[in-house]
Amino acid sequence: MAKMTLMDKLAILSDAAKYDASCASSGTVRRSSEKTKGIGSTEGSGICHAYAPDGRCISLLKILMTNFCIYDCVYCVNRSSSNVARARFTPAEVVKLTMEFYKRNYIEGLFLSSGIIQNSDHTMEQMVEIARKLRLEENFSGYIHLKTIPDASPQLIETAGLFADRLSINIELPTDISLTSLAPEKDPRDIRRSMGHLRAKIEEHKGEAKDRAKPQRFSPAGQSTQMIIGADGSDDDAILGRSENLYGNYQLKRVYYSAFSPIPDASSRLPLQKPPMMREHRLYQADWLMRFYGFDRGEIVSGGEDGMLDLSIDPKLAWALKHRERFPVDVNKADQEMLLRVPGLGTKAVKRILSTRRHRTLRLDDVAKLCQSIAKVRPFLTALDWTPGGLTDKADLKLDFTPRPKPAQQLSLF
Repeated sequence: MAKMTLMDKLAILSDAAKYDASCASSGTVRRSSEKTKGIGSTEGSGICHAYAPDGRCISLLKILMTNFCIYDCVYCVNRSSSNVARARFTPAEVVKLTMEFYKRNYIEGLFLSSGIIQNSDHTMEQMVEIARKLRLEENFSGYIHLKTIPDASPQLIETAGLFADRLSINIELPTDISLTSLAPEKDPRDIRRSMGHLRAKIEEHKGEAKDRAKPQRFSPAGQSTQMIIGADGSDDDAILGRSENLYGNYQLKRVYYSAFSPIPDASSRLPLQKPPMMREHRLYQADWLMRFYGFDRGEIVSGGEDGMLDLSIDPKLAWALKHRERFPVDVNKADQEMLLRVPGLGTKAVKRILSTRRHRTLRLDDVAKLCQSIAKVRPFLTALDWTPGGLTDKADLKLDFTPRPKPAQQLSLF
């Protein structure tokens, strides 16, 4: 067998990393190579990118250290019984790739995950070694996100937090029952224990008083997790309930939803699901409503049927259509909480509305300048020169926001 080149490994392991969703770099501290006298920089603005094997530069080098794995999780394309091309980077190779890609202005940082090789501690040791070499030997100040191994020793995870901007531990599936069934080698108690330990360490390193010596930075961008959706029979209500619990118990920065992609030789053991990518998109929207718009889970799910979100429209619009008695609202008088529930108004638009109406009474054109979709807003609010009349209660109002199917075309025979 011919020896695998570094680029061969990159093609395999960058493609294998596409199943890892939690790679955003928002929330970390600002660092600049101008101050550190090193190489690289990171900014507090959100970056959610990766490096694709086709050569496109997408800001973060997003790779697996290896896709060899001793686990046989049914939903994972890299499970031990899967017939996929395998590769493995050495720590030195990952460091070399990261630095060379950065110097060529391809990337701003590294997102690193891995299959489990030999055992959890051995794998975690190598990932920590990569982060250590980048920080201490290469003076790399760019962003580093490490996917940690839940049952690795606490000491290794603590060391990882001293070098990485963000750590993440995958919750994997919406329920413990599903995880036990589809990934029997993984223990949900280990995952929760590791997430709790990580939360404690992050809080410990935040410092408690201004006159206290500045604590050593530890995972300054916090922790996140990834949940695979569509690999089990959990409905959207259960998925959002699990997310609600995770945010509350572990103060996560983000729960990432990853739509399950059917694996041919495992699909017979897994349930058929609704369109996975659209479902993932709707769950992200619902998650956003819970975190920033004041909606609770029950309200969001009530917009759909049988515990599932409506895939044809966004969850805020779905809720509004089922609660038309709350509308229209007066854009010049409604409080912030109610304005945030108006379809088409985002958090920035609501802030601008509240600020602007202190000085003058808003017309519909004013609202149009402050939001992205006045067509979505019109049925749900009143302004100085606008009232929707019977539009709010229009029986087929949903159709105005649902993409119409393209008419069938007769194909030419010649």
